[in-house]
Amino acid sequence: MAKPKMYPTLYDDLKKISISYLTKHGYLKQNQQKYGALYWNLNGNSAGNISIRVNTQSISPYLELDYKCNEAPINYRVQLVSAPSNLGKGVVWYFVCPHTGKRCRKLYLADTYFYHRTAFRGCMYEKQTHSKKSRYLDKTLGVYFRTDQLFEQLYKKHFKKQYAGKPTIKYLKLTQQIQRAESIPYHEIERALIS
Repeated sequence: MAKPKMYPTLYDDLKKISISYLTKHGYLKQNQQKYGALYWNLNGNSAGNISIRVNTQSISPYLELDYKCNEAPINYRVQLVSAPSNLGKGVVWYFVCPHTGKRCRKLYLADTYFYHRTAFRGCMYEKQTHSKKSRYLDKTLGVYFRTDQLFEQLYKKHFKKQYAGKPTIKYLKLTQQIQRAESIPYHEIERALIS
């Protein structure tokens, strides 16, 4: 009997809020209150927006979310916690999921509220939906199909190939991948695609 088709919700397609975004835009500085908005686009069209307020002044810092979902107004707070960085420089911020209570660095909107990914059933990352053959091809020959992207990265306008007279790690990694892609014989690629 054939396995029934599954069309799961993909985490890659969901709206999300990340700690890295908040840090990059100055929301997580110590002892401040900052208001703003988050916008999402899909194919150049607006896919939604929400108002946010981050308060790091209070004893228990929080992120307040204010938006509409199915024309119903929604407003709630997500606790923020910080821990000392393992590098000894500053602190690392985390959300505390209002549903699961887990610390996380990303919250996803799959239904009505922004939660940790484990709060949703039936959601997957796009990579998990690929077949075994597709994953095998990506692992063995994927670098061959990404050669154009590798060259684009290599010849970006401000890409640094050297620092202090030595090649950068990123430059070495890109050239290694390009060499690996060029060393794959064409008959192997043909055979893998046909079988």
